[in-house]
Amino acid sequence: MIAKLLNLDRLLFQFINTSLANPIFDWIMPLITNPLTLGLPLLLGCVWLVGKGGRRGQIAVVLLIIAVSLTDSIAAQIIKPLVGRLRPSHAMTEGIRILVAKGGRYGFVSNHAANSFALATILSYFYRSYKRGFFTLATLVSFSRIYVGVHYPADVMVGALFGYLSAWGILTAWVLIKMRELKRGRTWAWYAGSAPPES
Repeated sequence: MIAKLLNLDRLLFQFINTSLANPIFDWIMPLITNPLTLGLPLLLGCVWLVGKGGRRGQIAVVLLIIAVSLTDSIAAQIIKPLVGRLRPSHAMTEGIRILVAKGGRYGFVSNHAANSFALATILSYFYRSYKRGFFTLATLVSFSRIYVGVHYPADVMVGALFGYLSAWGILTAWVLIKMRELKRGRTWAWYAGSAPPES
């Protein structure tokens, strides 16, 4: 069963990496997968949220930092060495297209996917009207990792799920902290437009 799933994963990788190849994707996917492309706007956005986004923006940025720090470190330092699955850029030496640097030896799970979906989940919680845009960007980043040849589909799908669930764990902890603080009459945790509820 596992062998069949792994084979299906490789076939899907080859379809995305080679059968879907076209000049437009060859240009745009390396840009999307480059951390600087979305990383710099994200950094500037966080600076704006801290300075101009009020309490909501400040809390969102703190949770973003916590979420990405956890997902990134756990994926890179625990899951990848534990699973030890080679990236396609290391395992498949022929018949694939590698459009960026090969990356580290192991690819399961994808840090890009985990971090992107953690970010999208946190931001969607605080800014629900932009939810579709956040998750669309996260999906594009994840897809780009397959297209450029450095991750199998399972790497990004499980990575995305890991980032999503990790972010919701952090949000759940935040809600519990907020409720406790409000019950104690500490209004620092309240960021809605109206007055905080009575303790």
